Amino acid sequence: MGFLSVLSQAQRWVKERAGPGDCVVDATAGNGSDTLFLAQTVGPRGRVFAFDVQAEALENTRRRLAGEPDGKALAPAELVLAGHETMEAALPAELHGRIAAVMFNLGYLPGASSPLITLPGTTLAALEAAVRLLRPGGALTVVVYPGHEGGKDEADAVEAWAAELPQTTAQTVVYRFPQKPASPYLIALTKR
Repeated sequence: MGFLSVLSQAQRWVKERAGPGDCVVDATAGNGSDTLFLAQTVGPRGRVFAFDVQAEALENTRRRLAGEPDGKALAPAELVLAGHETMEAALPAELHGRIAAVMFNLGYLPGASSPLITLPGTTLAALEAAVRLLRPGGALTVVVYPGHEGGKDEADAVEAWAAELPQTTAQTVVYRFPQKPASPYLIALTKR
């Protein structure tokens, strides 16, 4: 049996730290996969905020949530047309320090009509905000994509950021397949 994919591992770690009734954030809504996972994980008593700079991504996310099979009860999701670096200002103050999980899936929107990519500057600002928003024991997951143009620079910046976090702030981990250096990998943390 092989290892979990980086996306499955990110979801596993989040599911261990977030549950029914929690508030969670999808920092990069994209096509809505993580938003749907989070909405299922925290259920109808929970709350999801999903950010993206592309209206197309939020529409894809809206459709994915509306088309949820099995009629599972989902958390309400607030779709925010803004960069992930704005999440701290966008979330109500009473939720600061109470977020159970924040998920990032960096890179670009597959199939998008415009070729936008996430950038190290805004991503690092968003990661700093996410750590402040997390509750103790909360999870932050970041899937990075070094294989596309600009992706290696962003992956290196995120990994360096995680390595420099004080151990009193968070425990960090890197989950990757070293035989495939251009493949996506996961950088995650648990807030102390």
